[in-house]
Amino acid sequence: MRRTFARLGLGLLVLLALLASLCLGSVPISPGQVAAALGAKLFGLDTGVDPVTMAIVWELRLARTLLAGVAGAALAVAGAVLQGLFRNPLADPYSMGVSSGASLGAVLAIVAGGKLGLSFAGSVEIAAFAGALLAALVVYGAARANRRVSPTAALLLAGAAVGAFVSAIVSLIVALNDKDLHTVFFWMLGGFGGKGWRDLATAAPAAAISLAAAALLARPLDVLAAGEETAGALGLDLALIRRLAVGAASLGAAAAVAAGGVIGFVGLLGPHFARLVAGPGHRRLIPPSAAAGAALLMLADALARWAAAPLELPVGVVTALLGAPVFLSLLSTSKEGRSA
Repeated sequence: MRRTFARLGLGLLVLLALLASLCLGSVPISPGQVAAALGAKLFGLDTGVDPVTMAIVWELRLARTLLAGVAGAALAVAGAVLQGLFRNPLADPYSMGVSSGASLGAVLAIVAGGKLGLSFAGSVEIAAFAGALLAALVVYGAARANRRVSPTAALLLAGAAVGAFVSAIVSLIVALNDKDLHTVFFWMLGGFGGKGWRDLATAAPAAAISLAAAALLARPLDVLAAGEETAGALGLDLALIRRLAVGAASLGAAAAVAAGGVIGFVGLLGPHFARLVAGPGHRRLIPPSAAAGAALLMLADALARWAAAPLELPVGVVTALLGAPVFLSLLSTSKEGRSA
């Protein structure tokens, strides 16, 4: 019963985060005005809302808020999958370099899409997925090959190395293509400024596929939690599960990066908040992780628009300020982290 109420509370948090994001910004709008604008647009009600408020709510804020929610859900579920796969509470798309790999793919498509044949619709998302998948495979392979340190330390070291390498490549791209500096800078800091319904329609299908794949992997990940030897003895195809899990997490990270650039720590915080509600079992963990990630990133986007209005802060800065202390706390309390 307690967990049922906790899940309902998490759902209410998502709705409150959505409402807060629609209200906050350089032009404050009351909840009543937001409700009136949505009622007029969705149900054709004669609420007397003025056209300016209607445009701000519907055209400027609602689409980007929903996009932030989709990206947050995808990142959090990707983090839950990676943590279950590696049996490591510190694993997430950002710390493992997956988000950075996706960002590199997206930036390459933006800067040199015409030369690489990536100028078609959806090319940024495809390039982001390829970069995310490649980064995940490199990090996983390096961690598996290194037997001299603990799994946690190996993953963190490999993720840091991949992230540094990707940052160097992106810096080189910036140096050689200064005309694209603003666009590349956006991808590195993260944000949803200027995003609209078209971006939501592009990101939502990939995020939905990632979430569906994660739900299907929930039972195998629960079995894997008992250890690889036990999972293998029970007939689990470990190689197939690894490939599917890495693919699902990479697709979710790619969808989020293509939507809003590199946004750190959502994939770390979302699953940990969800475990407080649903416990460690992945069959119960995946949906709350999606809800927690969506609420977290919608609130972060609202804070980014409101804290320094009329200026807009990068969303990645907000999530880093929130997530870095939690990451350090988890690292200091991890048994494997202390033994590394």
